[in-house]
Amino acid sequence: MTQRDRGGARAANRRSAGRGRDAVAETRTPAAPRIDLAAAGSRVRAVIEPVIAGAGFDLEDVSLSRAGRRHVVRVLVDADGGIGLDDVAAVSREISQALDAAEEAGGEVLAGEYQLEVGSPGVDRPLTQPRHWRRNVSRLVTVTVAGKSLTGRVKATDETGITLDVDGRTSEVPYADLGPGRVQIEFKRLDEAVFPDEEEPEDEPDDEDEDEDDDENGEGEER
Repeated sequence: MTQRDRGGARAANRRSAGRGRDAVAETRTPAAPRIDLAAAGSRVRAVIEPVIAGAGFDLEDVSLSRAGRRHVVRVLVDADGGIGLDDVAAVSREISQALDAAEEAGGEVLAGEYQLEVGSPGVDRPLTQPRHWRRNVSRLVTVTVAGKSLTGRVKATDETGITLDVDGRTSEVPYADLGPGRVQIEFKRLDEAVFPDEEEPEDEPDDEDEDEDDDENGEGEER
């Protein structure tokens, strides 16, 4: 998470408290500069997408919002095999450096202070790109095909589409015919769960057997 402060000092207003001579100083937090968020998002994407691709990840989404006196820049990245916390931290630093370099070079990417948040998409994100389907092979999904909602399992993907198994029947569906897909959360049934076998306790030697062994070894004799 990165914060940049270019907003300057906070403005302070003064007002009289009743008719007394004392004045109460009131500090207000200035709002973030009014900018076109869509246009700013496009500028941010143009700067950071090559950086993210160079790091071996895919840029999934960029969104901007206002929060008090700063803008919040949320970036979602992903990769085949997923992305870990160390990866998120590393690419976050590279994104921050790229935005700083772009503005130092004279390009106004964002006005004022901003906060950068980088993360990976959750399972609730819609599947809209071929790479999304590829990364969810073997998952149960709900998708609209030719105006009909289907729930099935993604068996395979290729350059043209997916293989979808619906109730044991498989069909090849081109990407062009797929609506946005949604991954369905599956909970393993209790009767299908595999538990380790209970280990039988080992037989403990009887005291009489130990005494006999001691007598044979001569360790049980009195001295």
